[in-house]
Amino acid sequence: MSDEILRFELDGRVAVLRFDDGKANAVSHAALDALQGAMDRAEKEASSVALLGRPGRFSAGFDLSVMREGPEAAQGLVGSGAELLLRLLESPLPVVAGCTGHALAMGALLLLAADLRIGAEGDFKLGLNEVAIGMTLPLFAVELANERVSRRHRLRSAGMAEIYDPAGAVDAGYLDHLVAADALESRTLEEAGRLAEAPARAFAGTKERLRGDVAKRIRDGLAADLATFSVG
Repeated sequence: MSDEILRFELDGRVAVLRFDDGKANAVSHAALDALQGAMDRAEKEASSVALLGRPGRFSAGFDLSVMREGPEAAQGLVGSGAELLLRLLESPLPVVAGCTGHALAMGALLLLAADLRIGAEGDFKLGLNEVAIGMTLPLFAVELANERVSRRHRLRSAGMAEIYDPAGAVDAGYLDHLVAADALESRTLEEAGRLAEAPARAFAGTKERLRGDVAKRIRDGLAADLATFSVG
């Protein structure tokens, strides 16, 4: 795990994952490897997960330098990103995302895959902007949007690349709660601590029943989904 990209710490029974690349929190191969490693550790040592971005930036999405290398490179990165989303969907632990700022594309998908999402108030942009930049939304992203985005917003959000401020993101379904930016971390850890106290077997079993079908559809269709994925 790269200490420069992701820091792991235990706060009681909560695994706190601090994603900070010092820039836009781009989802690179290194970031994905670090996040997967952190989830491995969390599932052995903790009872819930709190995922936090850097101040002002939760994640700007996939690393564009890799996406521009060509179809194979883009498919490889997007496929690894889909595996991380599946990891969050299928994890028996509660996953609480503390959205510290902008969350676009893969950043917004991380919010849709998390179980509970706390957002910071501020002049931030959240949403799926793929169509606006010439990218057909992958089927795994559509599945997540169908599960979490409000029906009133689904076509606008996924199909028309509408971007929201934090209050709009609550209404659309990217966030569950908003708090002042200086209270975001404490509220995220509070909620993760509360969920860490839930009976583990009951939580995991119910989560599987609630989210297992969408995870199965994503996993079953992922190879075909990636085979048709292209940028531009």
